[in-house]
Amino acid sequence: MSKRNSQEAKRAARERLRAEREKQAKKDKLRRQAVVGGSVLAILAVAGGIGFAVANMDDGGSGTDWSAAAEKKLVKPANTSGDKGTTIMIGEKGAPVLEIYEDMRCPTCAAFEQASGETVIKDVEDGKYRASYTMATFIDNMARGSGSKNSLSALGAALNVSPDAFLEYKKALYSEENHPAESEDKFADDDYLLKVAEEVKELKGNTEFEKDVTNGTFDRWALEMSKKFDESGVTGTPTFKMNGEKLTVEGAQEGAPIITPDQLNAAVDRALKK
Repeated sequence: MSKRNSQEAKRAARERLRAEREKQAKKDKLRRQAVVGGSVLAILAVAGGIGFAVANMDDGGSGTDWSAAAEKKLVKPANTSGDKGTTIMIGEKGAPVLEIYEDMRCPTCAAFEQASGETVIKDVEDGKYRASYTMATFIDNMARGSGSKNSLSALGAALNVSPDAFLEYKKALYSEENHPAESEDKFADDDYLLKVAEEVKELKGNTEFEKDVTNGTFDRWALEMSKKFDESGVTGTPTFKMNGEKLTVEGAQEGAPIITPDQLNAAVDRALKK
């Protein structure tokens, strides 16, 4: 083979190799696009499923039309005070006031109640402070649904029975066994609320309480309480105040919630010394 023919052969071989490489590169590119495209479609499908689930989340298993509830007659529970019955104060007169702000669907509130709820009750009984409760319903707007409002109405029915019934029912609703995930709107279901109420001595078999829950006697009151929270300037739950000052976890990052009895006691003791 001549030198010229040899060079031509080498050139042809290089061209074939380049062509094969380009062909393989195109195949690899198409494969990567297919994988990425499939992943995007999968993500969109999941996101779409989540969006659909949220959009179709139960907006009130109780059957309550909450837009109409604002037009209902305001019935104030017993053991409340204020023009609209939205002041809930439990404890000895003259004792310092611990303000507690919660939302019944709030998972962090549930964590606090499970860890420190008994501490609050004991401190109130010992006269260390009075507990003032302001309840929110903003999770209904964030996660959609009506469980915060519906369980608050049921708490009004429990408070109408007694302060102890209110505290014990709140404890039962916040318990690890009964408190749903934030995305689950179980508290919108009256039957579920009544089932949990069976764990509370004063509410078990209490036909007046059951009637108030199923009839939504305190629905308008729940909305008024929610409005009070909205006007308080508090932006999250749980929040605690004493003498108008927000209690915090000493040495923790700003916004860290009070959860444990030690955190609560330390924050309260600091406030009482001022």
